[in-house]
Amino acid sequence: METAGCVTGLSRTERKARERAKILQREEQRKALKLVSKILKKTEADWTKEDVAMLQQSEGVVQELKQRKTKRETLKRKLEEIFDDPEELKLKVKQLATAIRKAKHPVVYTGAGISTAASIPDYRGPSGVWTLLQKGRSVSVSDLSEAEPTLTHMCIMKLHENKLVQHVVSQNCDGLHLRSGLPRSALSELHGNMYIEVCTGCSPAREGIRLFDVTERTALHRHGTGRRCPKCGGELRDTIVHFGERGTLEQPLNWKGAAEAAEKADLILCLGSSLKVLKKYACLWCMNRAPSKRPELYIVNLQWTPKDDLAVLKIHGKCDDVLKLLMEELNIEIPAYDKSKDPIFSLSTPLRPDEEDSHSRKLITPPEGLEVCSQEVAQQSGGASVSGGWFGRGYSKGRKKKR
Repeated sequence: METAGCVTGLSRTERKARERAKILQREEQRKALKLVSKILKKTEADWTKEDVAMLQQSEGVVQELKQRKTKRETLKRKLEEIFDDPEELKLKVKQLATAIRKAKHPVVYTGAGISTAASIPDYRGPSGVWTLLQKGRSVSVSDLSEAEPTLTHMCIMKLHENKLVQHVVSQNCDGLHLRSGLPRSALSELHGNMYIEVCTGCSPAREGIRLFDVTERTALHRHGTGRRCPKCGGELRDTIVHFGERGTLEQPLNWKGAAEAAEKADLILCLGSSLKVLKKYACLWCMNRAPSKRPELYIVNLQWTPKDDLAVLKIHGKCDDVLKLLMEELNIEIPAYDKSKDPIFSLSTPLRPDEEDSHSRKLITPPEGLEVCSQEVAQQSGGASVSGGWFGRGYSKGRKKKR
């Protein structure tokens, strides 16, 4: 093997010759791949003697192409959405209901799949944000202020009210768990909440809940919202945790609550999550315990997840369909979302007069007759549609970085 010293000692002509040889070698490899690939697309009956000879001479190339094909097929299978037939779905939900009744400390983990019924796109589904971006297509315009808690959000809130769910750990930033009426003490929003901005200069951090998406000016590693803390004058920041970032805020992330809930859990129900991100959070899975002492895992998702093999039961169905059947089995009435009881209106912090023009996002409008202390609700009836909110931020930067 030649040392770096030997390489640098070569003349310019020799270096150019080496580079040329490498280029020619790569070109030959590309030609061989193309030729072998063309042969393998034929049926064996159509192979000529020259084809057979070529395949025998190129065993390494053949193996590489077969591995590539297997990888593509595996990935395609993992992205496919599978639906259990109605009878199988009912049987599985019955099994889940029995397990929830027996559990002493059930915990729910939620992902983007529970919000698709609110017209908020998921990430890895057929029309998911990342799926579209990977195909080079644009993300459709989405006005997140129009989104309301789905049937699944309301069911989870009611299950918690009935002490059949102790804690909810969510990857979602859409604030719909909070708006469903789920108490904040029972919620960990690991990736933040689009309606909350905080001042980290104050101790403890000072928090403001708004009636609009505060992420208009923010992105990966850039969290300032442009508004100021009324107490210390420091710049407020959003609470969103982008990919490549580590969330350090106490609220609304509530990592302490999530870790404590996971430690006590004897059942974990995962709803609408690919688990590709959640699987990396070791404290949520009790992997330090013997398998027999870990919480029972139940997964509701249409696509493959990396935790499927560890699950007691995998249910292939839409979250709303599964939760509706589950509530029937548990004999619990599903509450309808009532905008007049949405906690965000009572929790919201009004903007100061000098901040009224600090954003252009559409407000969540309160129902008629409900007074909201925010000074700008009455004067804003519309607003520009929001293109994707926080969606895709950091994803494109991450891909550029990899290149």
